[in-house]
Amino acid sequence: MYLSLKEIWHEKLRYGLIIGMILLVTYLVFILSALANGLAQQNTQAIESWDTSKVVLAKDSDINLSQSLLTSEQTKAIKLGKSQAYVGTIGAVATSSKHSEIRSTMVGLDWNQYIGKDMQLVSGHRVQSDNQIVVDTQFKNEGYKLGDKVRLTTNGQQYTIVGFTENAKMSVAPVVYGTMATWRKLHNLPDTFTASGIISKSADFKVNNSDLKTYTADTFIQKLPGYSAQNSTFAFMIGFLFVISLIVIAVFLYILTMQKIPNYAVLRAQGLPARTLVKTTIAQALMLVSFGLILGGVLTAVTARFMPLGVPMIFSAGLSIAVVIGILLTGLLGAIVPVRTILKVDPVTAIGG
Repeated sequence: MYLSLKEIWHEKLRYGLIIGMILLVTYLVFILSALANGLAQQNTQAIESWDTSKVVLAKDSDINLSQSLLTSEQTKAIKLGKSQAYVGTIGAVATSSKHSEIRSTMVGLDWNQYIGKDMQLVSGHRVQSDNQIVVDTQFKNEGYKLGDKVRLTTNGQQYTIVGFTENAKMSVAPVVYGTMATWRKLHNLPDTFTASGIISKSADFKVNNSDLKTYTADTFIQKLPGYSAQNSTFAFMIGFLFVISLIVIAVFLYILTMQKIPNYAVLRAQGLPARTLVKTTIAQALMLVSFGLILGGVLTAVTARFMPLGVPMIFSAGLSIAVVIGILLTGLLGAIVPVRTILKVDPVTAIGG
């Protein structure tokens, strides 16, 4: 350990470049991981806030809540308990004369059912009439206030914002909560339509209707538009970064090892075992990776501090720990590459005897 630190201190520029490279890889992995996590959560925040366990949709809806419609005929025999709620969804563009328009998802609720009752508000109150709405805090960040009038269609009725709630996004769009009557009006549906689907926080909920189908929350989330493709893309990007960092670290350490062969030969000739040299090389690699991780973490924290609110970066302790362990293992694997060269050092040949 002492020998490794002394060498790093003596060759500041050489090892500084390696640390800088690891810093940049670490920084990029941390940022991409936070963005992937943030975007994933923005797809599912509202669904998770409902404590969703099962989702009941029309059989021909392709597991898409926006494409599902349940009629009163289909739902008349269904008895909802305290753990179930009807929801209706439709895309809407919220416009106001005072503020910029926001593309959102309108969610109609029966406010006497559990989703409406359990909703946590940052400010304001729950919806009490058809001309009132509760919106995600993104509206607040965009300058909207309690009492502001909002249109959800170009020439439609105005709705009053009476409350703000956090973590209410679906498919990246902020949610506008209203009544089922408002949902039907935006959808141009008669009263014979009940909802888009049924959300249950109980895993035991079932319906006996051949026109409807029950899905688990995981199955439903995986079918959200773009969700799986987005997560797969980020996973591949992060995976390729690990592979690239492994190759780069291995190449750097191999070149350094080859440059130090005469030094290793002298140490071997003095009786220093090859095992000690291998341990020193691995310890040095782990120190370089650790320095890069620490500096990359600091740079990431500074970036997150000044990142605009609109950028969906969410850091997860579990994900961050996984990234740290992954990069440390990458450094360890990279350090093992030149070990064979160290073990084969012949003092006489290397020194020139």
